[in-house]
Amino acid sequence: MQFNTQFWIQILVYAVSFGTMYGSFKTRLDYLEKKLDSFNDTQGRIARIETSAKQAHHRIDELREEMSRR
Repeated sequence: MQFNTQFWIQILVYAVSFGTMYGSFKTRLDYLEKKLDSFNDTQGRIARIETSAKQAHHRIDELREEMSRR
């Protein structure tokens, strides 16, 4: 079985097209992963801020109780 030049050119075109699509998908996936990491970091910081705010509110309530007893 003998392959002609057109066959090899077509295979090369398919390979280049596949490589281009793979590169495009990989680039977009990397971008989305970076964006997701940023979002997850933000969620963690918000959770720490909420915990800190809750503690501050408890302390304020304790101080109010002490002030009202005096």
